[in-house]
Amino acid sequence: MTSKLVSILIIWLLGFQIQVFSQSDKTNFIIFLTDDQGYNDVGCFGSPNIKTPNLDQMAKNGIRFTSFYAQPVCGPSRAALLTGSYPIRVAEPNNTKGLHTKLHPKEITIAEVLKSEGYKTACIGKWHAGETTEQMPLKQGFDYYYGTPKYNGNSKLIEQSAHRSPILRNNDTLMIINTVEEMGQLTNKYTKEATNFIRQNKTKPFFLYLAHNMPHVPIGASDKFREKSEGGLYGDVIEELDWSMGEVLKTLKEEGLEENTLVIFVSDNGPWIEEKIGDHGGSAFPLRGNKTQTWEGGIRVPAIMQWKGHIPENVVSDELLNTMDFLPTFAAISNAKLVQDITLDGKDFSGVIVNNEQSRHDRFYYYSYTHLQAVRDKEWKLVLPRKAKPKYMKWAARKVEAVEEVQLFNLKNDKEEQHNLAEKYPEKVKELMVLLEEGRYELGDHDLIGNGARFYDSGPKTQRIDEYYKWKNNLKK
Repeated sequence: MTSKLVSILIIWLLGFQIQVFSQSDKTNFIIFLTDDQGYNDVGCFGSPNIKTPNLDQMAKNGIRFTSFYAQPVCGPSRAALLTGSYPIRVAEPNNTKGLHTKLHPKEITIAEVLKSEGYKTACIGKWHAGETTEQMPLKQGFDYYYGTPKYNGNSKLIEQSAHRSPILRNNDTLMIINTVEEMGQLTNKYTKEATNFIRQNKTKPFFLYLAHNMPHVPIGASDKFREKSEGGLYGDVIEELDWSMGEVLKTLKEEGLEENTLVIFVSDNGPWIEEKIGDHGGSAFPLRGNKTQTWEGGIRVPAIMQWKGHIPENVVSDELLNTMDFLPTFAAISNAKLVQDITLDGKDFSGVIVNNEQSRHDRFYYYSYTHLQAVRDKEWKLVLPRKAKPKYMKWAARKVEAVEEVQLFNLKNDKEEQHNLAEKYPEKVKELMVLLEEGRYELGDHDLIGNGARFYDSGPKTQRIDEYYKWKNNLKK
């Protein structure tokens, strides 16, 4: 062998060694969160006119979940995802339990848990989990922040509302979004920030929380995608989000990080379906209901996970999981320690995705803001009676319709929630009523402070109305 060939071989081996030792042994985590994207707004979930080739390929490379839950509206959904707890359990400043959860600075987030294991953390996109400096990403465990502090608007068109959203980098305001053209650049901007973060931190373990504003109204797409989709402007927006996921996955592949990164796609709640936004909203078909509601269409969301070499390919799972599971799952995979005296509602699902185990959840509670409205136990769901448009729900009350009687649905056979089986299965109704009251006592309700709800500030809070034991004693009679 010539000296030149030997030199080349040595250089190649050294380069390979540098590459091997420069990559972290710990698993990276990416949460790709969209805003108001419906259950039906992905090709592999049945969309008839929106093309999502990257998400569809991601499902072929991993697992697609058909019973995955978030919360029915933006703020509570983000609080649950970040803390691993039902929003009504999460502590807020001044001992309040608001409609849109604002994290108390003492709450522990995914980012803080992973930082204890040396992870670099970034929040890119919509925050909407608090407004003061102490509640913003840099004070909640994130090393880097780029995005909007709240929602990008509250009307179909920008000019219909006085709301204007700023874009921040860390604590500095970069610009104010004033036009639909500027709104259409958000997805592109976030994607560039996300791929840059991956490249800059490829030698360290990292957690990327990429929380897109789209397709929350006012929606916008860049010139490359505008007027391209068969699904209209809304379709353009979703297809650009699909492109964004493609760029993230491509970057992981180019940097040799595919087998070392768990990537999760999920929406924060169901689609906003209301006359005033018209065709700027999505679809939850075949599910009933939409955003802010606790029918399946408002809270069951599309979810896909990919982790090359670790989870099986092309799997469709109907296991009961939710966004609160991210924190304990990431902690288990990274060997990060959880705070022992903080109760989490999420469960570690690493066994579900790696070994095809069953979900650890024996129940899931459906809250609309602070109102407990239903519970699910495996395939069964019990819905409580309620009045229409309750005043304590404020602006969201218009979306709450009356339920005249207890309703029981078998979601395995009737995910559309069309057939009330309460009279046919009275024992199942009684069994689920017990679970509901246990949840009401532990977590709380719109008129009751839960025994396990967290409060970190001194001063008064709503008086606990302890009706639980009275109810339980009556049940035994």
